[in-house]
Amino acid sequence: MKVVVLGALLLLGVPQSAVPAPADQSAKTHEPFEATSHRRFDDVEHWKEVFDAPGRAEWQKPEEVIGVLGLEAGMVVADLGAGTGYFSPHLSKAVGKTGAVLAVETEPNLVAYLRERAEAEGTANVVPVLASSDNPRLPHASVDLVLIVDTFHHIDDRLTYFRSMKQVLRQGGRVAIVDWREGKLPEGPAPDHKLAPEAVVAEMRSAGYDLVREHDFLPYQYFLVFRPG
Repeated sequence: MKVVVLGALLLLGVPQSAVPAPADQSAKTHEPFEATSHRRFDDVEHWKEVFDAPGRAEWQKPEEVIGVLGLEAGMVVADLGAGTGYFSPHLSKAVGKTGAVLAVETEPNLVAYLRERAEAEGTANVVPVLASSDNPRLPHASVDLVLIVDTFHHIDDRLTYFRSMKQVLRQGGRVAIVDWREGKLPEGPAPDHKLAPEAVVAEMRSAGYDLVREHDFLPYQYFLVFRPG
């Protein structure tokens, strides 16, 4: 895994005072724009147990997350890194029959499961999308909101990826990023897989986005909303 020193974040525009001190001398600072974790997601049964765990709603607060995003009937939302579709029914309800939820995944097994889940739940407005690792495969100027939950840290070459992402957004479109707070927590990946929120903001600014909202009601994750600048 590639690492860099504090200077890399400073070059991204993060002031030194805003960069959190490492928890210990072995803590790592990740190279900007590169994934901190590469995982296989082909074992659907395993990931159903992880992503759809019975207690997740207590800390993920899906209804609150969707509520503060102000979605309206007829909107198109891309759930980037949809996994097993945890947010799909909530998004489907928010955008209504005239809207659409593009459930984006790079793993074919998950895409097949997302279709099965949509059929079982009767959410006809959920459309599974098989993406490439470097391309979400979304139509030009088609999306009102891209929701990225626990997936930002899996994306490589994020500078290029999110610069291109602007092309799929409609006028006024937003990108909402929910990812893990640093440190050892009861939920989430190992500490060395995580990105500080300051680093996420710096990367998105470098890609041409402005931070427009920040929500702090999630106990284990930060919640940042961006618009193209």
